[in-house]
Amino acid sequence: MRTAHVIGVGMTPFTKPGGSHFDYPDLARAAVHEALADAGIDYAHVEQALVGYVHADSTAGQRALYEVGRTGIPVLNVNNNCASGSSALFQARQIVEGGHADCVLALGFEKMKPGSLGAMAYPDVASPVQPFLDVAGRQRPASGAPAMLELFRNAGLEHQEKFGTTAEQFGKVAEKNHRHSANNPRAQFRSVYSLDEIMGSTQVCETLTKLQCSPTSDGSAAAIVASEDFVSKHELESVAVRILGQALTTDTPATFESGSAFDVVGSDASRRAANAVYDQTGLGPADLDVIELHDCFSINEVLVYEALGLCAEGDGGRLVDEGATTYGGRWVVNPSGGLISKGHPLGATGLAQCAELVWQLRGEAGDRQVEGARTALSHNHGLGSACVVTMYRRSA
Repeated sequence: MRTAHVIGVGMTPFTKPGGSHFDYPDLARAAVHEALADAGIDYAHVEQALVGYVHADSTAGQRALYEVGRTGIPVLNVNNNCASGSSALFQARQIVEGGHADCVLALGFEKMKPGSLGAMAYPDVASPVQPFLDVAGRQRPASGAPAMLELFRNAGLEHQEKFGTTAEQFGKVAEKNHRHSANNPRAQFRSVYSLDEIMGSTQVCETLTKLQCSPTSDGSAAAIVASEDFVSKHELESVAVRILGQALTTDTPATFESGSAFDVVGSDASRRAANAVYDQTGLGPADLDVIELHDCFSINEVLVYEALGLCAEGDGGRLVDEGATTYGGRWVVNPSGGLISKGHPLGATGLAQCAELVWQLRGEAGDRQVEGARTALSHNHGLGSACVVTMYRRSA
């Protein structure tokens, strides 16, 4: 099988919905142009495109890319909820490794509405997340919080009851990620907050305050994936980052039958995806230097530590207390600020993670650079469900 390499990345600043006059084609065009310039190639080199988004009409991917060029290439639209961008990357990598194209674009974007996400965007048809909400309702009485919060509230309470995890340990995750984003000029939020400020912000449900939750956001990100032959032909070895391993998992009966709120929000799917990548690469958590993971809520970052094998189940809170996931620790997790502080435009999130890790592995991350970063991992989860885990390493 051929190898696949990310040769160019681009990303717009992530902004509060409604705060900009730019529509999604403008955002997408900016991200793609930056990715092309980063790779030093023209759009004419791109043979296929995969476009991830959630809140836009059918063929919005074509509408966005026609702003870049109308070259007649295949354009496929991908909607895997919050994992849409990384699912587009997954398909691009498969196309390149399978020999069907040498240069493929993965694009993600979102133009969102302010406020919390609801579970029923189309109330007249079956909701994809209703089975998850049904399980959550059987596990604990509803609190009246927005649907997504209910699911993660249940997981947080379960973690506290089973392992003695404290509310402050969840809060420390948010403190870390807000602190990291201060060095990210593209982040939606760049303010640094103390733990007291995190814990004292508005409580949105049990175990979570406002500053522990990712916001809705507008933004776009893109990555260009190429074969080793394309890299060699265009002399791109100095910028290429290889995708060492990648897996996309969906739900099994465990999600709905294990009895654990952890699995309802993706722990089982995350663990299976991570283990598949470790098996593909022969590498594991000890080999990683920098990680971008899906911290939609601070609770989820703790759960994902455990699912990725950074620690044993139940030890995620201890990992936070030890400072193991920030600068000077064993790994730097979410140097970008993560979803909590960088922002979370659903379709763009997975590709923004890719962009951050490419910059880190190239040594181009500026004040947030992880010293000596060589091997990186991203984790992106969309409820419904899709979980994508990707491992990267600098090609040269």
